[in-house]
Amino acid sequence: MTVYGVTGGQGFIGSYVRRELLARGHEVVVFDRHPHTEMAPGETFYLGDIRDETSVVELAAHVDGIIHLAAVLGTQETIGNPRPSADTNIRGSLNVFEAANQYGLPVVYAGVGNAFMRDLGTGSYTISKTAAEDYARMFNAYRGGRITIVRPVNAYGPGQSIAAPYGTSKVRKIMPSLSCRALVGSPIEVYGDGTQISDCVYVADVARTFVQALEHTAVHGPTERPVEVGPLTSVTVNDIARLVAEEATHYTGREPVAIKHLPMRPGEIPNAVVTSDTSTLQQIGMTAADFVPLDEGIHHTVRYYAEQWLPGYLAA
Repeated sequence: MTVYGVTGGQGFIGSYVRRELLARGHEVVVFDRHPHTEMAPGETFYLGDIRDETSVVELAAHVDGIIHLAAVLGTQETIGNPRPSADTNIRGSLNVFEAANQYGLPVVYAGVGNAFMRDLGTGSYTISKTAAEDYARMFNAYRGGRITIVRPVNAYGPGQSIAAPYGTSKVRKIMPSLSCRALVGSPIEVYGDGTQISDCVYVADVARTFVQALEHTAVHGPTERPVEVGPLTSVTVNDIARLVAEEATHYTGREPVAIKHLPMRPGEIPNAVVTSDTSTLQQIGMTAADFVPLDEGIHHTVRYYAEQWLPGYLAA
């Protein structure tokens, strides 16, 4: 029985990764700095922070591999205050890589789908996450590292946290924002003219890729190139907004809400194209052709917010 650690295991992607690991017969150690929620059979919880070298080494001593998801998130949010993202995303990742190296463990590191934007003056989130990628390559090249980089584009799906004014999350994510606005009848806000491409991938497919990559790395070592996770077909942000608006009508009974365009936020690049080279999935025996189509994923996601979030919001 293999035991795999998941840093940031109580986060949105982490919760799906845990379920995928359990479904494949692995045991899971959930490593998180927040007090734990209920654990499923086959899971144990370890309260710790990746910035703490000792706790990370202790995690590594008790697992057979690590999926490293813990990070400080946000594009514009990390521009105004870059130190926490640098401290957690760079130094914290170094702690994970060092601890894994000490015990010869395979690691899957969660990179970013917009890694190329590091050269375009984007925010501290991308800068810090891609810096950790550089360290992962260094470990693989010179330290005998066993680190595979997996770069998902925008992960979405049921359970993703909601930012103000509809929730308490400090980081605005595209699908919760669009869904909540459409369900309450407010215009959907899109930054820029909406012609930019920012691909989305269903969270369960992201979780499958992380777990598949770790199983592959445990046997074959790290992949030659980062594994990029996204859809086969790209669409614009306006296309995503229209799909969400149309799906929401099934729950509201109203006409689709309008799309309102706002100025681009700091750290965002006008007319950017954030896509994936899905051929890289072949390195771990996967294909994006098996991923959940965007319209189906949006159906599941909007239904979740309509059934799980909307009643409480309307009653408040």
